[in-house]
Amino acid sequence: MRSASVERNTKETRIRVAVNLDGSGMSEISTGIGFLDHMLEQLSRHSLIDLTVAAEGDLHIDMHHTTEDTGIVIGQAVSKALGDRKGITRYGDALIPMDETLTRVALDASNRPYLIWKVTLSRPKLGEMDTELFKEWFQAFAQQAGLTLHVENLYGENNHHIVESCFKGLARALRTAVEIDPRKSDAVPSTKGVLGG
Repeated sequence: MRSASVERNTKETRIRVAVNLDGSGMSEISTGIGFLDHMLEQLSRHSLIDLTVAAEGDLHIDMHHTTEDTGIVIGQAVSKALGDRKGITRYGDALIPMDETLTRVALDASNRPYLIWKVTLSRPKLGEMDTELFKEWFQAFAQQAGLTLHVENLYGENNHHIVESCFKGLARALRTAVEIDPRKSDAVPSTKGVLGG
């Protein structure tokens, strides 16, 4: 099993994460931010990555540190579980419809982090969560997981649907990219023989 655990403690947050890339989409999520918990449950369910997240943060100030740091630690755990990335499919993409919304996500688990975020949200908050924080989460996750990640909302009106389709798109693309390619399970998927750099 490709699994990993990461713990990160700062003056702002205390976060423990465990992932199993070869899981069944089981999750146990507690960040103190209801909407973020819901999105991370979607990420786990649709990627089939087992995910445990226990986060305590300075929510009395705002949700920024907890959101960003959760992305950092989940990304670190995914990267650690991938190891040298030998045998992975590497690329993944998804086109996710959700009622009136359609979102496209494409990624390369290249160990060269980069985020393209073409998502516009019309409201400042979803529940109690600032909508500007979703980009922060995706940025932190892509950087630490070593993903070239492109997220584009093609159209949509409901902000909940737009954000949820982004997380589900990430999940489905990640599911494909981290799967072991049975035709090339013994090789790093790069002509350089190594991913990154």
